[in-house]
Amino acid sequence: MDILEYQAIDLFNQFNIPTMNSCVIREKNQIGELVKKANLSYPLVAKVQIPMGKRGKAGGIRFADNLEELTEHVEDLLHKELLGFPVNEILVVEKAVYDQEMYLSIMLDRLSKKPMIIFSAEGGMDIEELAASNPEKIVKLAIDPFVGVQSYHALYILSKAGMSTDLKKEFYTILKNLYECFMNSDCLLSEINPLVLRGQEFIALDGKVKIDDSAIYRLPKMQEIRESLYEEPLVREARHKNFLYIPVEEGGRVAVMSNGSGMLMSCIDLITKAGQQVAAALDLGGGATADRIQDGLRILFSTEGVDSILINIFGGITRCDEVAQGIIYAWDSIDEMENIVILMEGTNKEKGLAILEEIAEEIIIPRNLPEGVATLVKRMER
Repeated sequence: MDILEYQAIDLFNQFNIPTMNSCVIREKNQIGELVKKANLSYPLVAKVQIPMGKRGKAGGIRFADNLEELTEHVEDLLHKELLGFPVNEILVVEKAVYDQEMYLSIMLDRLSKKPMIIFSAEGGMDIEELAASNPEKIVKLAIDPFVGVQSYHALYILSKAGMSTDLKKEFYTILKNLYECFMNSDCLLSEINPLVLRGQEFIALDGKVKIDDSAIYRLPKMQEIRESLYEEPLVREARHKNFLYIPVEEGGRVAVMSNGSGMLMSCIDLITKAGQQVAAALDLGGGATADRIQDGLRILFSTEGVDSILINIFGGITRCDEVAQGIIYAWDSIDEMENIVILMEGTNKEKGLAILEEIAEEIIIPRNLPEGVATLVKRMER
C-alpha cells in the first residue's frame, strides 16, 4: 500500500525525522485558519495529495508568497481531478532554503533478503533515471536486521558518496530513525527525496512510503489510512471480500478468473499474445466456496466493457464442484457474456463437469488452456 505524502511525513515525525512545518487543507474555507494554526511562514508550497508521481509537471505543485496566492492555488486544485485521481487534500508546507539535495531510501531487497539503504549525494530527481545515467553516484548497502544501522554504516555511505564525514553524527541519526521507521512500520519502501542539508541539519522535504499489504492487519493506523485512500470501487469491493481484483487494460473485453497469481498471469499473457486485451483479472485465492465464486463473478461482470470471460481453476483446496456450483448460481448474470470458457483440473473435476452439463451448450470447455484461449479469441473475432 502506497500512502500519501502527508501521511508519510506524519510517520516520519513519529520517528523523529525532521520535516518542514506543514498543514493539510481539505476544505477551501479552512486555508487561512489552518495556516495560522500551524504557524506557517511564507513562502509556502501547495502540493496535491494523490497516489501518483510527476505532480509538478501536471501543475499539482504550486508556490505562494501570500495568503491571496495560496487561496487561488487551493481553489484551483481542491476537489478537482489530476492525473485521473480526485484531489481531496492539499499539503501546504513551508518552502525550504537549503545547501544541498540528496536522496535516501530504505527498501526490502529480495536478492539479499535484507533491508537495503540507497543513497545519492544528488537528490530531487528520479532515482531510476540517475541509476541509468550515472550508476556510480548511487551507494547501496544491505543491513543485517540482527545488527541494525550502526554509526560505521553512516561513515561508509558518506565516504562512498564523496561527502564530508564531518556530518556522520547527524547523518547517522536520520539514517537510524529512517531504519526504525522502516522496520517498525512493516515498510517495503521508506524514501526521502529530496533529503536536504541546511547547515548541519538534515531535513526530509518529501516522503514516499510503501507498506506491506500482508502486515496491515496488525497496524491499526494503517488500516484507517487504507480505508481513507482512493481506490477504484471494484478494487475496494474485491478487497473487502478477500479477493485480488486487478484492472489490467482499459478497453479490454476479456475478464479472467483463477485461483493463483501465476495462473492469472499465464492467462493474461496468452490472451494478449493471441491479439485480445484483458480488462480485469480476479484471483480467488484458496478454498473458494460456491458463494465466493458467485461473488467473484459478479465483480468481474461489473467491469466496464467485458463481454467474454475465461475461468481457469486448478482444484486443490478449491474444489471443482464448488466452482461449478458457483457458476450455476451466477448464471443469470453470466449468460449475458458472449463467450464463456471454463477450464478445470484437479479435485472433483468430474463432479464439476457433471454440474456444468445443464449449461454445456452455452459454454466452452476446452481440453487445455492454449486451446481455450485460441477458441475464445477466434469467437471474439467473428
